[in-house]
Amino acid sequence: MIRALRIVLLLAVAVPGAVLAAPPDHAPWTALLEAHVRPIDGGASTVVDYDGFARDRLALNRYLDSLSAVTQADFDRWGNDEQLAFLINAYNGYTIALVLSGWPDLESIKDLGGWLRTPWEKRFFRLLGERRSLDDVEHGLIRGSGRYEEPRIHFAVNCASIGCPALRREAYLGARLDAQLEDQARRFLGDESRNRVEDDAVAVSPLFKWYREDFTAGWRGADSLGAFLALYADALGPQSADRAALEAGDLPVRFLDYDWSLNSASPPRER
Repeated sequence: MIRALRIVLLLAVAVPGAVLAAPPDHAPWTALLEAHVRPIDGGASTVVDYDGFARDRLALNRYLDSLSAVTQADFDRWGNDEQLAFLINAYNGYTIALVLSGWPDLESIKDLGGWLRTPWEKRFFRLLGERRSLDDVEHGLIRGSGRYEEPRIHFAVNCASIGCPALRREAYLGARLDAQLEDQARRFLGDESRNRVEDDAVAVSPLFKWYREDFTAGWRGADSLGAFLALYADALGPQSADRAALEAGDLPVRFLDYDWSLNSASPPRER
């Protein structure tokens, strides 16, 4: 046993990365989020001080560089929660960087798209050894990998729009990921501007329409959208939904409009 431990330690010194490489330090990202993300609506949502992020662009770039330095081999050695936390933080961090590329003359992240591609299709950063887009991270590395099967990521990845779930004021961490995602889900579903119980229906964000297959794939036994929403019946808007009616499909679900306006703490300025 002692001899085996010595061999492992010698390998660690002789061959950097021979033992499990630790995930990057996400504390700098938390510091930036705490400084430049502000809660609104009683904490149900947040807005972003992009002027502040612009002033701290060097710190943001250093953090993003630490993510870009992670190799695929190191990433694959981590547990699933560490991997998923890393990918969510990368998505949110690079979304901020994308917005800053057009700030302050920007009313919506969609303004950064072109005729042939959306802003989410732009490959403008490197991650895990390849040039990536935000779509690559969300739909390829997260949703398309088959590793995670976690519908609550839709309450965590932030598209810089008012219709999005809140940008969390702390980094996601593998050790706390389940609790963080659960808190995000309950905050989002409890925001009546995005999800609410009406007279004879539940009105929800179009996120549930766009990604219905993720919410109906059996997570916690939910095989229908109503069954997923029933898991959070007590959190839906200011009044609870009828959980049994949701599970049975007796409470209709309709979809609200999505607000693509920038989630800025201040209006954009002309250059």
